[in-house]
Amino acid sequence: MSNLLNVGRITAVYGVKGWVKIHSETQPKENIFNYQPWFLKTRHGVKSIEIDTWRPHGKGFVAKLAGVDDRDQASALTSVVIAVERAQLPALDEGDFYWHQLEGLRVVSQHEGSHYNLGIVKQMLATGANDVLVVAADAQSIDQQERLIPYVLEQFVLSVDLDGGEIQVAWDPEF
Repeated sequence: MSNLLNVGRITAVYGVKGWVKIHSETQPKENIFNYQPWFLKTRHGVKSIEIDTWRPHGKGFVAKLAGVDDRDQASALTSVVIAVERAQLPALDEGDFYWHQLEGLRVVSQHEGSHYNLGIVKQMLATGANDVLVVAADAQSIDQQERLIPYVLEQFVLSVDLDGGEIQVAWDPEF
């Protein structure tokens, strides 16, 4: 598994002095600037880069990257994914998880006294009310149905075992 975790991307050039627009996938959004260096995933490989300065702009951010001093250099970085080393992320309280930790875990439902293998967490979705597990079927699941399971602890999500690679849920396999 890669040591890098995608946290955002450079979306466009901003001005003529090498500034770029940043889309953050962190929560809160400005946390993307707490992690340095960034690792830019370019078509020529991964490049480490520092941030000189940044500021909010509209619904996103703009940043000045070290060594990027003109519009042409900035333009070469548009659509580039921003990643950080996983070790840079702060430790969470027990029972809290980063989304990337949940993706790839097997989901097993406990329903009416039986256990059902529903598949693998493909991704997480933020819906406003609560996060949602997107569970994709695989060769070991009970069927080939994709399921959306609310990530509501104790009601639907009974336990998360990172070491065992499994999430236990209370979910009717017919849904």
